[in-house]
Amino acid sequence: MKKIISINIKSDFGFFKKPDTNDPIYLTFNMLHKPSFLGILGAILGERGFQKYGEMPEYYRKLKGLKIAIAPLEENGKTYHENGNFSKTIIKYNNTTGLASEEEGGNLMITEQALVAPAYKCWIMIDTENEIESKLFSYLKENKAEYLPYLGKNEFSLWWDNFTEYESALFSPDGNFQINSIFIKEEMVKDGKVKSRFRPGVLSTSGNKYLYFERLPVGYIESPLFQYEYKDFAFTNWDLKQDFTLPDSYPILKLSSNENIQLF
Repeated sequence: MKKIISINIKSDFGFFKKPDTNDPIYLTFNMLHKPSFLGILGAILGERGFQKYGEMPEYYRKLKGLKIAIAPLEENGKTYHENGNFSKTIIKYNNTTGLASEEEGGNLMITEQALVAPAYKCWIMIDTENEIESKLFSYLKENKAEYLPYLGKNEFSLWWDNFTEYESALFSPDGNFQINSIFIKEEMVKDGKVKSRFRPGVLSTSGNKYLYFERLPVGYIESPLFQYEYKDFAFTNWDLKQDFTLPDSYPILKLSSNENIQLF
């Protein structure tokens, strides 16, 4: 039996390293992406991580088929992000293990960007008849973890709460609609959004409208490259037109809480 569940993930700091940035600063993705989220779930389950060059880790082999959705968190009237973005800070430190640099003294000076107080809502489609997915369902519901999960670095430990189960159905728009998670796009979102009508003397009560974009990893290109596979994502609180086209291969679900999410 397949179920849709969600959890809220929070941390004091986060770091999802962009692999194409090294010198002079390590940059981070803004949004939690699928490979990192699968790593978090792997730690919760106690599955092995990267062990050997040229081999995908155990957790990824077992969990890569999971369908998930992600959004920057808003709960109980509190918004943890600003227009889809999280605050960032710069951290400088020295790596003096002697293994990180071939420079004299073996000292590597690192400048690193980090997310401040990132928080995400994460949905997962779980097949309770699958052994590892059933175990994941129980661990998330009971707030149990074999290894301490973290947001990108060991020192950025995370916690999760608000485990929720949903009834769901495939979404088919019968008018303007919103998507409450980040979503993979194949056409320009600005052309698909419903424009607000300005009426003189009438103040808008809809709040600030925004469009957020980021190119994010969705998995790994395995042997021989072992690099991230990327897709273009968007996140917005604009209404979208009924005829706005979304990729057929990534289903949109309507949840019992009147949320629409894209699984990928």
